[in-house]
Amino acid sequence: MNDVRSATEDTLLDSIEYLSQEAQEALLQLAVGEKVQPLESAPVKADPFAHPDAQRRFRVLTNAEVLKQALDYPWDKWAVFLHPAQAELVERSSTGPTRVSGSAGTGKTIVALHRAVHLARVNPGSPVLLTTFSKAPANSRRVKMTGLVGGEPAVAARIVVKAISAVGYDRYSEQFGQPQIAASSMIRSLITKAASEIEGHRFSVQFLVGDLGGRCRRLATAHLGRLS
Repeated sequence: MNDVRSATEDTLLDSIEYLSQEAQEALLQLAVGEKVQPLESAPVKADPFAHPDAQRRFRVLTNAEVLKQALDYPWDKWAVFLHPAQAELVERSSTGPTRVSGSAGTGKTIVALHRAVHLARVNPGSPVLLTTFSKAPANSRRVKMTGLVGGEPAVAARIVVKAISAVGYDRYSEQFGQPQIAASSMIRSLITKAASEIEGHRFSVQFLVGDLGGRCRRLATAHLGRLS
């Protein structure tokens, strides 16, 4: 709890890594200035498995064959088990961005892993990037990816799993050499200065620093540059 209370923009994601999903979501909402709604108690006679928090941790399978297959899997395979109902999302053809939404625990990460593998298989010779917002989730996904395509080294070699900050760091380094990452204090100072010079905007400095600074802090550099 003390680690969470003392967390900064730089340490928040690492501090909440081992908390429950509900606690993580609440703290991230607070971090971006949103109001956290208190949980409502379910009626005494309500189905306990129907509660959204229960559905994060339990999956009801109505097909006996699917259940048998899941139980027969070793743990590393179970960790990346794709429910047949999710297969359509993995194999869907798309000509542009696609958004898959759902509450925590509904399988979005597993769908993303299988989607990356599917794209690598149907596009031989093309690299595939699977990214997330911070290093810890990226490392976790990388381990699961190894279990998913460990027997297909040619496919595994073309799938890159990295935090978006690491992708930005690597791309910058390729073009200009090792970047000098701007400190949070510098980012705050620059955003505050810009906010004071732009007339008519309706955003507070606290909002701008929390929203823009939090997203850009790991990619911002002390000097300007543009990737070609």
